[in-house]
Amino acid sequence: MIGRGEQMNFIFVRLICLAVGYLFGMFETAYFVGKAYGVDIRQKGSGNTGTTNTLRVLGKKAGLLVFLGDIFKTIFAVIICYFIFREQFPDKIYLVKLYAGFGSILGHNFPFYLKFKGGKGIASMAGLILSFHWMFIPVAFVLFFATFALTNYVSLGSLIMAAGFFGQTVIMGCLGLFKGYGGAEIPGPVLYEMYALTFIIMAMGFIRHTENIKKLIRGEERKTYLFKKNKEEIK
Repeated sequence: MIGRGEQMNFIFVRLICLAVGYLFGMFETAYFVGKAYGVDIRQKGSGNTGTTNTLRVLGKKAGLLVFLGDIFKTIFAVIICYFIFREQFPDKIYLVKLYAGFGSILGHNFPFYLKFKGGKGIASMAGLILSFHWMFIPVAFVLFFATFALTNYVSLGSLIMAAGFFGQTVIMGCLGLFKGYGGAEIPGPVLYEMYALTFIIMAMGFIRHTENIKKLIRGEERKTYLFKKNKEEIK
């Protein structure tokens, strides 16, 4: 049974992980890369400070820089929290990772210094997936890139990946495939909180893609090509 003192302590752990994640996440890679190109990315293309808009406006090199920056800022936040809390809360280490990753996504989507107008959090989510559990990596890779290869819709691949993250968490939890630090057993309440948090992360991804979903339904969503010209003229 989890003691009340431990429950109170873990409330602070949640807040610390969210704060660490937010601090890393609000480094808006696209904004700073755009500035290096002499462009305010918020005023170009879709106005989104993410990989896809950067790719279309500034080209593949800039898009790759943004993609890697947004992935690694989440990975760094997750790893830092993991090493701080792994021994104190071995059976909750996946929650630690999720709260750090969630904080990074929040920081990316709602950076306070940009008036809370950021990106859609998909690359940051990818960073969380990469640092969450190794079994999630091939599944996310296949879901995103297979969808993208078949449709050329980044948004659809992103949504499928987000849904897959939630679905795989529930499936692995039900199958008992999660083990805490040092092989610690993960209690049922912790698993349920993991399901809830991954659902929130997935739902936020869908909400941030509301306009894309409408365009997909109408057949008006813009396609993205890796081997064709996407770059828009900068005016």
